[in-house]
Amino acid sequence: MKFLNKTKELFPPIEPFDSGYIEKGVHSIYYEQCGNPKGKPAIFFHGGPGGGAGKLSRRFFDPKKYRIILFDQRGCGKSKPHTCLEDNTTWHLIEDIESIREELDIRQWLIFGGSWGSTLALAYAQSHPERVTELVLRGIFMLREKELQWFYQYGASEIYPEAWQGFIKEIPEEKRHDLIEAYRHIFNGEDEEKKLSAAKAWSKWEASTSFINHNPEAVKDSVNSEFALAFALIENHYFVNKGFLEHENQLLDNIDVIRDIPSVIVQGRYDVVCPPTTAYELHSKWPEADLKIAPFSGHSAFEKEITHLLIEATNKFSKDHKS
Repeated sequence: MKFLNKTKELFPPIEPFDSGYIEKGVHSIYYEQCGNPKGKPAIFFHGGPGGGAGKLSRRFFDPKKYRIILFDQRGCGKSKPHTCLEDNTTWHLIEDIESIREELDIRQWLIFGGSWGSTLALAYAQSHPERVTELVLRGIFMLREKELQWFYQYGASEIYPEAWQGFIKEIPEEKRHDLIEAYRHIFNGEDEEKKLSAAKAWSKWEASTSFINHNPEAVKDSVNSEFALAFALIENHYFVNKGFLEHENQLLDNIDVIRDIPSVIVQGRYDVVCPPTTAYELHSKWPEADLKIAPFSGHSAFEKEITHLLIEATNKFSKDHKS
């Protein structure tokens, strides 16, 4: 690609100038602010659900121009209690986002989300369009049955057969006709050792398929016990419940609500976690959004092409803001 000679890379590491917790029932929701306190507000929606927002997530935004807000969704990252599924739905998360916005006295903000973060970004924007200045979306996921079947039953399994064996080995052959449900049975059980082993297998499957080139560091991080338990249990909880959406085409059917919000969609051509067809369907319904295909990339936001396109988008949207 013509931009590869001048690829935009992540901004330098930064630390928060503020952090805290929002109390919501049994949950304590961690949030932090980085960058310029007087900059353009932007909030990062992490993936999973259950992935948490790490230090690298701060670095998709110019810290001189953006007031960068990160938060850990219910049950993961620094939010407490860890792996808690009680009152943990898409709509509870949207309430949390609004509580953070109000706590920080922000009228409007840019929404940045990839993978599950794109699902949540679409749901939030359709619920509160008046609060969204722009959307930067990556690796589109709308939590429809065909998307879940592709990654967790049959599809991606044909492209990564060796990693797939690690995913299915936790499940007896007679229960492999519905792997999401079979994993749910383990995660809801009392055998903590089996639960941890299954959580690591679930988490490793996604990490093994997220990069166009194998990333051993990502795979190693994915089987950290604390991370894997939150990631696997919360993802499975949401997937069994179809994202708590009213119907599976809800995010497509409600696109008129956000049609005029300036938006960029970044999609890896070889994304096997969230295949390009989903981004294409979204863009077909929403041609006003700017679809950018990264031709030699997979799923991860940290693929060089995808990082470049995401930062290109945040740079573009920062230009009109006056601190």
